[in-house]
Amino acid sequence: MSTRYWCESAWVDGAVARGVLLSADDTGTLTAVETGIDTAPSDAEAVHGFILPGGVNAHSHAFHRMLRGRTHGDGGTFWTWREVMYSVAAKLDPQSYGTVARAVFAEMLAGGYTSVGEFHYVHHAQDGTPYGTERPRGDANDDELRAHAMERALARAAASAGIRIRLLDTCYLTGGIDAELSAEQSRFGDGTIDGYMDRHAGLTEAFAEEFPVNAPGESFVHVGAAIHSIRAVPAANLPRFAELTGPVHVHLSEQPAENEACQSAYGASPTEVLGRSGVVTDRLSAVHATHLSEEDIAILGGSRSTIVMCPCTEADLADGIGPARELADAGAVISLGSDQHVVLDALRETQGLEAGERLRSGQRGRFSPTELITALTEGGARSLDLPVGALEVGKACDFVALRTDSMRTMGSLDEQIILTATSADVSVTVSGGRVRVRDGVHAELGDISELYAQAFAALEMEG
Repeated sequence: MSTRYWCESAWVDGAVARGVLLSADDTGTLTAVETGIDTAPSDAEAVHGFILPGGVNAHSHAFHRMLRGRTHGDGGTFWTWREVMYSVAAKLDPQSYGTVARAVFAEMLAGGYTSVGEFHYVHHAQDGTPYGTERPRGDANDDELRAHAMERALARAAASAGIRIRLLDTCYLTGGIDAELSAEQSRFGDGTIDGYMDRHAGLTEAFAEEFPVNAPGESFVHVGAAIHSIRAVPAANLPRFAELTGPVHVHLSEQPAENEACQSAYGASPTEVLGRSGVVTDRLSAVHATHLSEEDIAILGGSRSTIVMCPCTEADLADGIGPARELADAGAVISLGSDQHVVLDALRETQGLEAGERLRSGQRGRFSPTELITALTEGGARSLDLPVGALEVGKACDFVALRTDSMRTMGSLDEQIILTATSADVSVTVSGGRVRVRDGVHAELGDISELYAQAFAALEMEG
């Protein structure tokens, strides 16, 4: 059975096309993309406005959304913000995390994203014991006794919301270079690199059984790997990540203090340490990459690594503005993420990339509208290695429709809408050929604010 959408205008092959007819098979995979169709066929749903391939959120920590609007009272720093984050992480269990993630992923869809890279490190029970370990658990349900319970909760939340997820299973072994994990970090760690590799292999096998990867449109759960940071994984362990297939992500040079500690311990920058370990390849996505030297930029660009910029979070935490233009010019691929979800708005995040460049350079047009759309779509698809990012036969039928007649977008010329629209202009979000969100309401889960009320209640936090 085929599903068809007639789009008033859409981004196809890197340009604006009029009268685009999208056809998808029963797996939600695109089978035809036709342009120049003046009117909607009777068997196609007409979608008005400007249609983009679904946005790809290449860096997410789902539970960080619970901190939104709660860390600004006394100013603070990245490091004091982190303490609040730990307090929320300590509350999570598989059931509550599933409730939180379902709300967050629904909001992502409403905000213009159809795929997400979930950089996940809250692996174990609150006392640090791995799930699946035999021990009394009172009245805990069966899922809380199973191995990979937290990861399963995230994957099921994504599948129920209809967002495509690359679950980036994160290695977190030390609390700082040559430092033990703190009590707050105990549930993040696997003890040794072998412990991580064994758990990662088990997770990959378990997910292959529960969430098989089939046709592009119907495959919603994928596994990847991540190095939390140079602070959290000793340099001697880094070469092990070259053994893995698929995407590898890493937080890189987000804070000057990280660079200083790395230089002191290893006599090199975090990028140089990764490079010496054989990790810097075209499979690597470096998240933030804010405080880089010219040599760092050359290493990342020369390897064709992907850079995941998170402009709204980087501004919120006063991290700084990374050298995105220089990285792109050196050969790196730029993508975007929402990180701690200061906003879940694919448009604002994309605009933040150009805004940061203008502020640090004093020049406009550092990234063209075409480059911005590419970062949000194709760049993210490359980062997560997902069959998305373009309205193209063989890729998933994932797209968002932007209103062109709102008070924000009225008068915007074609692709320049990427610089004027916000999530308030996302009228329809489709993934796997199915409408997931229409006018801010999830088609199956309902009112997203109610989902958040349930999430705050689950964590016994004031909503």
